[in-house]
Amino acid sequence: MFKSPGAIAYSFWNIDIHYYGIIMSLSMLAGIIAVLILQKRVFKEISQDNIYDLALNSIIWGLVGARLYFVLADYKFFIAHPIEIGAVWNGGISIQGAIIGAVLAGLWYTKKHNLSFLYCADLFTFGLVTGQIIGRWGNFFNSEAFGLPCDLPWKLYIPLASRPLDYINYNYFHPAFLYESVLSIFILIILLLVLKFYKQRKNGFIFFLYIMLYSAARIIVETIRIDSVLNIGVFHIAHITSLIFIIIAAICTGIIYKKQN
Repeated sequence: MFKSPGAIAYSFWNIDIHYYGIIMSLSMLAGIIAVLILQKRVFKEISQDNIYDLALNSIIWGLVGARLYFVLADYKFFIAHPIEIGAVWNGGISIQGAIIGAVLAGLWYTKKHNLSFLYCADLFTFGLVTGQIIGRWGNFFNSEAFGLPCDLPWKLYIPLASRPLDYINYNYFHPAFLYESVLSIFILIILLLVLKFYKQRKNGFIFFLYIMLYSAARIIVETIRIDSVLNIGVFHIAHITSLIFIIIAAICTGIIYKKQN
């Protein structure tokens, strides 16, 4: 059984330090380390200076995109509580929004510095998925990203205040955040195998493969989640975004292979 110790790690001078922020910081640090390791071993055509600059831009605009996506998805709440828009320590950032923000930042930076966006995207994909594996645990401490009620050995206890009204009388739920973290580990393994054994791959293949694999994994996880911020009919907004991502990634993969042949 999983049970969060609470959102606040410790406090000093009346300032609360949240586990969510600690986990997010660790995830970004781990992602940068993963990128630097692979740059030395495989992606040697990009300098470390470019990596640091690109990482900084991607993180900043990734966080902006992540929060903006979440705010727009739950716009009714944030219109009523505008002061909460900046309260990211309470959770409420979207990986899909982060991907959009980071891609836009990457496109701008690589064009400005005459770098290959697809080459850089392949490298930074490993940092992104590494960060996701760790970052999803921030949801654990905030008692969010959970699924339908369950009584499995790895069930997650959700406090009364965090439960949807329709499930108020249930105590234990699927730890959807854990499922996504584990699936991200498998995705990372697949990408590393592709990097090692698929030598004839085109620039951008790893990035677009990641988009398709992660989006498929997200669709699976979203089928059991009950805390999504926006539903359109029977579909969660993440379902729809994931499907769009898969279509775009498949089309782009076809284009890069057609152009680079």
